[in-house]
Formats: sequence, C-alpha cells, structure tokens
Amino acid sequence: MTPLRSWLARRLLLGVGQTAAVVLLVFALTEALPGDAAVAAAGDQPDPARIAAIREAMGLDRPAHERFWDWVSGLPRGDFGTSLVSGRPVSTYLADGYGPTLLLAALTVALLVPVGVGLGVLAARYAGRAVDRAVSGITLGVYAVPEFALGVLLSTLFALRLGWLPPTAVGYGTDLLGHPAVLVLPVVVLLSRPVCSLSRLVRAGMIDALDAPYAAHARRCGLSGRRVRYAHALPNALAPAAQQLARTVDWLLCGVVVVEALFVIPGLGTVLINAVAERDVPVVQGLAVVFALTAVVLNLGADLVARRLAPRGEVAA
Repeated sequence: MTPLRSWLARRLLLGVGQTAAVVLLVFALTEALPGDAAVAAAGDQPDPARIAAIREAMGLDRPAHERFWDWVSGLPRGDFGTSLVSGRPVSTYLADGYGPTLLLAALTVALLVPVGVGLGVLAARYAGRAVDRAVSGITLGVYAVPEFALGVLLSTLFALRLGWLPPTAVGYGTDLLGHPAVLVLPVVVLLSRPVCSLSRLVRAGMIDALDAPYAAHARRCGLSGRRVRYAHALPNALAPAAQQLARTVDWLLCGVVVVEALFVIPGLGTVLINAVAERDVPVVQGLAVVFALTAVVLNLGADLVARRLAPRGEVAA
C-alpha cells in the first residue's frame, strides 16, 4: 500500500470512529434531557395519564436500547427516523432546511477565501507598517464582537435606521436567491469572525515563509518579489490555512444556527431550534449526525489539500 493510501485509510477509519462516537453521544445526551415530546405535546397543564398515553403512542415507553438500535440500523440507509411531533420522516426536515443553510455557508466560504487570504497577504507584505497595523487592529476588533451582537447592530443600522436592507427573511420563503438583499446581513455576520482568524493565520504563515531560506535563495536566483510571494511563499502559508478553513466551515454549522434564528431564515438552524423547543428528539439526532458527517468529510478534504500543498511538512506525516 502506498503512503498516500495508507494515510487515507487511517483518516477514513478515524472519521468512521468519530462519527460512531457522535452517534452514541448524541443519543445518550438526548436521553438525558429533562422532559420529552410527550410532555411538550401535553400542554401547559399536563395530566399524567395523558402524558403516559402520548408517550406510549410515540413509542417513548420502549427501552432505550431498542429505540437506539432502531435508529442506528436505519442510518446506513439514510433513514434518520420519524418526527415525534408531525410524524414526517426526519429526512424531509433535513431536505427542507438544507437549501437555505447550504446557500448561506457557500456564499460565506466563497467570500471568505479571497477576502481572508487577500487581507493576510496584504498585511504580510507590509508587515510592521501602517497597513499591517490597520488590518491587524480591525480584524482583532471585529473578532471580539459576538455574532449575535454584531447582527443586532447591523440590523438596527442598515435595516431599521437606514432602511437599506430587510431586517429578516420573513415573507420571502426559501427562495433567498430571488431576493439577494435578504442575504447581505446574514452573510456579513457569518463572514466577520472567520475572515479575521483566516487573515491572521495567512499573515503569520506568509511572514514565516518569506523569511525562510528557500525564499532568500529564490531572490538570489533573480526571481521577482511577486513570484516569490505567490509561487513559493503563499502555497506554504496556505497549508495550515486550508485546515483552518475546514474548521471554519465546521464553525459555520454552529454560527448558522444563531444567524438563522436572528434573521428568521428557514434553514437547518431554525429546524434545530424548533425541534429542541418541541423535544422532537429524532429531528435533533438527525441534525447532529448530519453536522458530524459534514465535519468529518470537510476535515478529511482539508487534510488532503494541506498534504498536497506541503507534502513534506507535518501535515504529510
């Protein structure tokens, strides 16, 4: 087996183990939650007999190991179970909410790469000078503001005070691309902190790469500063940045929950919040598994990219 195939096999086995651990942990944690869908469905003044009848109808009176096996055995077939509240398959909830969430994440990543890398390269090129200090100061300041607070501030200014953008997605449905103005504030909020962390990582990597012996040798050979920066230093600086980008996309799955709740966007974050409020455990479990699988696949892809960019570095070990 070649080194690449051996490395890939180890990463795949690790990903399978991580996913299995998440599946087990999610079920255990949802079992430990106080109350259940039967209590939520019984209303504000629940009757114990009614709760018991609802729990029996939902199958919640069955032993935990039986419910766990029924749920796990369906996952390889893409069967995430059935909603306790509506009786619909959990996969329909995922299908309904995946579009808006994927659109927000894709737009954020599409802007994150050029903006974050561009700011990092700019700061590194003028390291220690006014441009570097300005970029570093702004990114540090923006990074310190929580997403929820930034969303409220931007919505108050640009939606309520100036009236330039809609404050929420209420009334626009799931056709967000047909109303691009709805996407501006959510994408800016999602983009704010990842741009700061990615640009600072690229800046540090570029400074180290430009000070490395191979960069000095390339200059002595007559290569232009532009070629040294972009053909030699930047690929080495992007190797750790690729892994940071994967972690950023992982974070986006959590950040989307806050942003979708703030701007009332009908994505997976809204589905998760509603499911938690209704104690709809199968929907919560299904979303957790999807998030875990997405994180495993993204990190595997990032490791492959980092290995390709710096095959002799630590990421290739």
